[in-house]
Amino acid sequence: MTQRGPAEFTPPPECPVFEPSWEEFADPFAFINKIRPIAEKTGICKVRPPPDWQPPFACDVDRLHFTPRIQRLNELEAQTRVKLNFLDQIAKFWELQGCTLKIPHVERKILDLYQLNKLVAEEGGFDLVCSERRWTKIAMTLGFAPGKAVGSHLRAHYERILYPYNLFHSGTNLLCLQKASVNDVNKDKEYKPHELLQRQNIHIQPSDTSAPARRAKRIKTESGCVKSEGGEGCENRPNLRRRMGSFVAKPEPEREVPIQVKQEPVEIKEINPEPEKSKSRYKKNIPPPPVSTVDMYVCLVCGKGNDEDRLLLCDGCDDSYHTFCLIPPLSDVPRGDWRCPKCLAQECSKPQEAFGFEQACRDYSLKSFGDMADSFKSDYFNMPVHMVPTELVEKEFWRLVGTIGEDVTVEYGADIASKEFGSGFPIKGGKFKVAPHDEKYLRCGWNLNNMAMMTPSVLTHVTADICGMTLPWLYVGMCFSSFCWHIEDHWSYSINYLHWGEPKTWYGAPGFAAEQLEAVMKKLAPELFESQPDLLHQLVTIMNPNTLMAHGVPIYRTNQCAGEFVITFPRSYHSGFNQGFNFAEAVNFCTVDWMPLGRQCVDHYRQLHRYCVFSHDEMVCNMAMKADSLDVVLASAVQKDMQVMIKEERELRDKVRKMGVVQCELFEYNLLADDERQCIKCRTTCYLSALTCPCRPGVQVCLHHAHDLCSCPVSNYTLNYRFTLDDLYPMMNAVRQRAESYDEWASRVTEGMEAKLDKKRNVTVFRALLEESGEKSFPENDLLRQLRLVTQDAEKCSSVAQQLLNGKRQTRYRTGGGNSINQLTVEEMRSFVRQLYNLPCSLTQAPLLKELLNSIEDFQQHSEKLLSDEVSADSVSEIESLLEEGSQFDVCLPELPLLRERLEQARWLAGVRQAEDPVSNPCGLSLDSMRRLIDRGVGLTPHPSTERTMARLQELLTVSEELEENAQALLKARPPESLETLSSMLTRVDGVPSYLPNCQLLQDTVNRAKEWLQEAEDLQVGGQTLVLSSLSDMVLRAHAIPVRLEPLDQLEVLVSEVQAWKESAAKTFLIKNSPFTLLEVLCPRWEVGSSLKKKMRKMKGECVSSGKKKLVKLDSMSDVERALSHSKDSASAMFTLAEVRLKELESLCALRAANESKLLPTADCASLKVCVCQKQPMGAMLQCELCRDAFHSVCVRGPFDPLDPEAWLCPLCLRSTKPPLARIQTLLSSLQRIRVRLPEGDALRYMIERTVSWQRRAQEVIDSYNHSLTSQDCRGASPTQSHRTTEHKRKLLWGSPSQCQDWGVSGHEQSVFYTEQCCIPLQGLSSEVEELMVEGLLLQVSVPETQQLYRLLLSGPPTTNMSHTEHPPYLTPKHSSPQREVDAITSAEKKAKRRMNRDEAEIRDRGMKPKSKKQRMGTEKRRERKAASVSASDVSQSEDSEEDMTQCPAENCLQPEGEEVYWVQCDCCNRWFHMICVGVSAELAAQEDYMCVTCSTTNTVRRK
Repeated sequence: MTQRGPAEFTPPPECPVFEPSWEEFADPFAFINKIRPIAEKTGICKVRPPPDWQPPFACDVDRLHFTPRIQRLNELEAQTRVKLNFLDQIAKFWELQGCTLKIPHVERKILDLYQLNKLVAEEGGFDLVCSERRWTKIAMTLGFAPGKAVGSHLRAHYERILYPYNLFHSGTNLLCLQKASVNDVNKDKEYKPHELLQRQNIHIQPSDTSAPARRAKRIKTESGCVKSEGGEGCENRPNLRRRMGSFVAKPEPEREVPIQVKQEPVEIKEINPEPEKSKSRYKKNIPPPPVSTVDMYVCLVCGKGNDEDRLLLCDGCDDSYHTFCLIPPLSDVPRGDWRCPKCLAQECSKPQEAFGFEQACRDYSLKSFGDMADSFKSDYFNMPVHMVPTELVEKEFWRLVGTIGEDVTVEYGADIASKEFGSGFPIKGGKFKVAPHDEKYLRCGWNLNNMAMMTPSVLTHVTADICGMTLPWLYVGMCFSSFCWHIEDHWSYSINYLHWGEPKTWYGAPGFAAEQLEAVMKKLAPELFESQPDLLHQLVTIMNPNTLMAHGVPIYRTNQCAGEFVITFPRSYHSGFNQGFNFAEAVNFCTVDWMPLGRQCVDHYRQLHRYCVFSHDEMVCNMAMKADSLDVVLASAVQKDMQVMIKEERELRDKVRKMGVVQCELFEYNLLADDERQCIKCRTTCYLSALTCPCRPGVQVCLHHAHDLCSCPVSNYTLNYRFTLDDLYPMMNAVRQRAESYDEWASRVTEGMEAKLDKKRNVTVFRALLEESGEKSFPENDLLRQLRLVTQDAEKCSSVAQQLLNGKRQTRYRTGGGNSINQLTVEEMRSFVRQLYNLPCSLTQAPLLKELLNSIEDFQQHSEKLLSDEVSADSVSEIESLLEEGSQFDVCLPELPLLRERLEQARWLAGVRQAEDPVSNPCGLSLDSMRRLIDRGVGLTPHPSTERTMARLQELLTVSEELEENAQALLKARPPESLETLSSMLTRVDGVPSYLPNCQLLQDTVNRAKEWLQEAEDLQVGGQTLVLSSLSDMVLRAHAIPVRLEPLDQLEVLVSEVQAWKESAAKTFLIKNSPFTLLEVLCPRWEVGSSLKKKMRKMKGECVSSGKKKLVKLDSMSDVERALSHSKDSASAMFTLAEVRLKELESLCALRAANESKLLPTADCASLKVCVCQKQPMGAMLQCELCRDAFHSVCVRGPFDPLDPEAWLCPLCLRSTKPPLARIQTLLSSLQRIRVRLPEGDALRYMIERTVSWQRRAQEVIDSYNHSLTSQDCRGASPTQSHRTTEHKRKLLWGSPSQCQDWGVSGHEQSVFYTEQCCIPLQGLSSEVEELMVEGLLLQVSVPETQQLYRLLLSGPPTTNMSHTEHPPYLTPKHSSPQREVDAITSAEKKAKRRMNRDEAEIRDRGMKPKSKKQRMGTEKRRERKAASVSASDVSQSEDSEEDMTQCPAENCLQPEGEEVYWVQCDCCNRWFHMICVGVSAELAAQEDYMCVTCSTTNTVRRK
């Protein structure tokens, strides 16, 4: 019956296990004395012999027959047995009243009636618990959950089952017998049976038999099985009851009625009584008695005979009682046997029999017992016996021991005498024939037949053979068979050897805890010790080691396997059980150290009135009579024991003498058997003396119980003595003399070991005493071992202390961290210092080590204070200094790893603070830094400071990552998001203290978008003409900005319109597969010829400064395009194109002169390289009118119509289709409607303006030529004559093709090539007209003036002046002679060379003195004037004009010097002035037109 199932068993710690070497194993007593300081601390130990030590099994198996003991496991445990006894009493109580007890269930658990009764008694009884409503508290104490009205159920069960029993024990139910003489009718009426029945509602059913039930079948549920653990049914072990039934020695009678266990609620279940045993309880069923016998059928309580149907007759004494007069009243008449309160009291007051094991009714052989044991174990665990784990068997054993619901019965063949059946070890003269190689086991000290009687064992001086002590006992065990808690007789040693079989599990408590174990068991099961004070000496009671350990008793365990010894030490309680079928043998022995304990044990037995196995005094006297043969150690022990014995004996004899005992008689008690000389009071075996009385022959008492002999006068007593005191003293003196030298040495050793403080001796004194023991050959004993141990400990302590002081051992913290395995902890060092001071000897290192310990403790206090504070980034240096200090100590300091952890935490916090510092990290904490810090922080030991910082970092990282992801999503969104969405996103970023690249990029994107929108707004609001470069740049920048920009679509439309315009212009101007771009065609040519091109490339990269800005060099198309793109307005672009035009004319002029010179007849034709093929001229050649270079007619395409006089241009000079002027004016108009400036547009505009300007000048020349012709016509020249004259002049200038000379050789040889078409003659042609014609050919526009001027010049110039203005003649007046022609050619060459030199000088001059021209132009007229003036200056300037250009015309020139001198040009006279000399700033010169003082005065005079 278990309310709460026992907790799972926890195995105690293991006891020591020793494995001696062969040398140590040779002497068993020396080895046991060696291990005793260690093993006696645990009470038991295990010894494994050397592997080769395997004695043969010598027991006669065939002869070995034994009757085992029956053990019911749940009756072994003390607390369980108390509960069973209580249930027996309850069951007997109700059985005597004709009812059968049914134990109820509460919450699906069997109610623990014993615990419930105990708790109610502790709370003050049933009435107090009910009045103060403590049933819920009791329910919780029993382990039930609060609520569910469990308390009311417990009250009902207690009131129904236990309350009547407690009333019976208190004697309340007997009070009814005192009311028999009370005949007051009024008082009888006061009974209220019905109300009492309602209050005392006990559902009990009568029994059909009075035979007592056997305990083994006492508790049954209706299903036949009760489990102690809630929730487990009997289906877990369906055949358990069948198995257990096969091992019960005496089967229970079938007619016995068990105690029923019924599920809640408990109901009355009546059992029909047997007819032959039933007695009628009703008076009407009894024959009518005589009137004289009516009185014997009246109720003894109320004295009345009414209510005959409620009148009960006792089956024991035939007294009559009303059911409602009983206390408590009965609800109905029992149908079984019923006892009245008097008979019930008599029956229950019978003393309970002492508990003991039953002997089985069957005799077993070793084989039959083994078959039964193996079958039991295999059936119980449902597996082969060798596969059952020992841990499982152990837990199941203690579970079965502590449960009432399962009755498991086993058998144990214990205490089988080896003398009758033979020992398991071979013995001399035994029936077992020993093989020659096994004869060594006959003499081996570990043979249990030899051990008890070996010389070192004091039991050799016991004359009688004591079975179990001096003679081994055999033990045959099976699974769960157990030996209960006990100590050996006379507190002796015991040794147990397991010959074979399955392990034996042992539990032991050390000898110093014996009284503690006894006190705990008496406390937990006081009822058992009240009836049996020496219960623990009966070997019938066990208690769970976990229970003892819970009360502070030290318990150790071990599993003894086959071939292993288990040794128990004096007064060590031990118990255990067998794991299965096995065979063991045990015997006792006593060593010298046992002597004081042996005498103490006798005194203990006297108090318990327990018999002694042998007489301790007799053994001591026997040893004293053999003093000469004793070794000095044993002699010393005997002398000390005799001294105590003689003193006690003298005091007792003096006490008896004072009592009045005068008769004395010598009596040899050693001749009597032990049971014939026992004290009748304490059962002590008498030896030295005893008291007898003639009235009781054969009876004696020891002197301790002199008053318990008899009631006769003391003078009748006789003192029987074995020795007189005068006989004992010589015996003691003989022993003392034998041990005198040893005692003197022992006294000095004892004095040295017991010295205190400053009286302690040096370790050298102990070493001298140890050497003395060796010189005098003292045998091994406890004192010598203690001296040796103390000396060794002192030397070891001295060595370790010196090492600690010297710091010889390096701490592993300095070499890699961690603590050395051999380092002492602080507590160990503190204990070590205490050990130094507790040593019997003094060491010089102790004070120094104490000082070192104080330093370590100071370090610990400082460390603990630091570790108790919050982690701070400022504590890094302090922690590092502490770590450095701690590393100096050669001690394992637990603070060091904590300090290292704290250092890592502080460093991490410092890293976080540094990363967040705006000074050291102005950009803020990056995501990678946060991740690195978090990764580092994850490995740190948790701390609130780091956890808070980690949480903050994690939160910041989460927010930052989310912002980064959102920003990245916005940046990559397609289509792009609006500016408002991005700006709203940026408002979330404000205040986040971290560096977010995507958010920064988003911020930059927003800023760029705002700037772009502002620029777009400025372009729309300002009303300025848009520049394509700026427009394209804005579109490109808008495409690079991932924001939806509203004006972008409009700008893209403009760009697409401009691109469409450019495509239209390209179709208009560009020749198919032209290598030139549209801008190259529309702009003036910036390079002409290869030589000039190389020169321009060489000069590329040089810059000329003008004002505060550097002039842009126009050496390549990219420079021109860049200059046009960067120009602020059209005027600047026009000025740039005018410069390019100037270069074009200059370069082409030089090229023409060079090409003309190489084609002169004097040139070497073999070295000439002409045409696109760069070969020498040959055959029919075509000459370009623009570059004047010759080309093979086969290499280039000639004129379409040779007869049509049209200027032929080479492929290099023919750059476009030359559309008509009207068409390009339409293109310009369409561009103006777009209102976008682009370099091509500016070039087209300049081209139109240049064309119009050229048309005007060309028309003037044509008009002058026509005027000249008109003048000739007016003078009477006929046209025919005039034409003839012109043709004659042309022939004279160029000559006919047939008469052309060979240009490749000198002299009058024929030329190797000739020109197919007619070219404009250059001889005598003025430079102005030539340049005019060249410029007309350079125009990429078709105008009629070009053809007119060409035909005019091809036909020859007029002989008169062109106009009223002065112009140089086109042809020199002298041109008729060949010499003049040569001179003209030479003059042209010189002129061309002079022009080239001038150009170079001008370039060089510009490089030296940069000139800043005005960026802002006035009107078209001023530009034309400037262009004309520049063009005229190229023709009119003399070679010495270079010097004039380097001088400032100002009256008071300051002659500034330096790397950059700023100049300004007058818009009227085109002269250059130093800005500082005329008082003009660079800003003013760039914004306003400048007019010098001279020009300003002249204009003023003209206006007037």
